[in-house]
Amino acid sequence: MAHAISNPPALLSASDVEPVGLRNPDAVSPFFLICDHAGNAVPTALNGLGLPQAELNRHIGIDIGILGVTERLSDLLDAPLVFQRYSRLVVECNRKPSSPDFVNPVSDGTIVPANADVDDLERDRRRREIFAPYHAEIVERLDARAAESVPTILVSMHSFTPSLLSRPFQRPWHAGLCYDKDRRFTDFVLSVLDEEPELCVGRNEPYGVDMVKDYSIPVHGEGRGLPYVEFEIRQDLIADTEGQAVWADRIAQVLRRAHSAFAGSAA
Repeated sequence: MAHAISNPPALLSASDVEPVGLRNPDAVSPFFLICDHAGNAVPTALNGLGLPQAELNRHIGIDIGILGVTERLSDLLDAPLVFQRYSRLVVECNRKPSSPDFVNPVSDGTIVPANADVDDLERDRRRREIFAPYHAEIVERLDARAAESVPTILVSMHSFTPSLLSRPFQRPWHAGLCYDKDRRFTDFVLSVLDEEPELCVGRNEPYGVDMVKDYSIPVHGEGRGLPYVEFEIRQDLIADTEGQAVWADRIAQVLRRAHSAFAGSAA
């Protein structure tokens, strides 16, 4: 007689942190900040994914430095911030669940033991308990702002490694901006950044927006018709609190100037 396949037990226990972090949630700045790879927590049930902590602390496990930048930016702009506390190696919150690297078995040459041969039930468990609450929080807050006619610019914050171990190459960009078709706000940000000659700014470098695989900008930005900007900041520049403060201050000034020009263009 065939036996029904039971669902796996809950992934998160009472001792695990909540997946979604908030800062200044009720602020009404025109900017709405999100941070997909802010943390590197791993549910207790996954036993560190079978990796040493040093691997989880690498760029494969977390966008190094970006939470420190974005929390300060949230305060400077009085802007709401929604961020994810779990490692991108547990589940990749900036990928669609259909993407092959939604649960990644190998990242920059590192094999992730707990991600080998992950079945559909386990993928869905991680989606339901970590990915879904994060994006549901974003949707709920963006819906509320829309219902109250609060003008909103989505700001997605990421950081990138100066060089991949699997493909060694020194990336020269201090920061990059990622975008697809909607460049309404991004172009103003690029114009302001171009006024700083000491900066090397990438245009869809080292990454761009992949409308097929990516999630946050395709769904919350392009999908909603919201103007947006997605930052990638080089990790060696924001690895300590001093660098994080410098870049948060810089981006706050850039966003204010870009918003002024953006609002003027629509008048």
